[in-house]
Amino acid sequence: MRVVLDTNVFISALLIEFSPPAQLVTHWRRSGFSLLTAFPQLEELRRVTRYPKISARIKPALAGRLINDLREVAVMVENLPVVEVSPDPYDNYLLSIAEGGLADYLVTGDKPHLLSLARHAGTKIVSVRDFMILIQRLR
Repeated sequence: MRVVLDTNVFISALLIEFSPPAQLVTHWRRSGFSLLTAFPQLEELRRVTRYPKISARIKPALAGRLINDLREVAVMVENLPVVEVSPDPYDNYLLSIAEGGLADYLVTGDKPHLLSLARHAGTKIVSVRDFMILIQRLR
């Protein structure tokens, strides 16, 4: 299964150790699914984890470890297609990763924008909760 996790899922995982997003990241690290990412997402993670409100709550080493894991273990999608369909243009890169990487799922907590799309180019867009239910059923 090929999956894109929204950056907000990673940030939530870093902020709350035993949260559903953290469980999802742990599941990926245990080879539960193929995680797709791309350079724009790594850059966004670097930028967001340096915001004062976030960096006060997340140790830089923890954020750095996640970014290094993504770079080394996740599937890096290159040659991203241009996508301009999200109501929030800053989310289009996630749809681009999903499309370029032929993702089965894009997992997000972005209700007003990404979740409202439900699908993009063969990728089903789901909440963390719904994806957790799905992977429990597949075990």
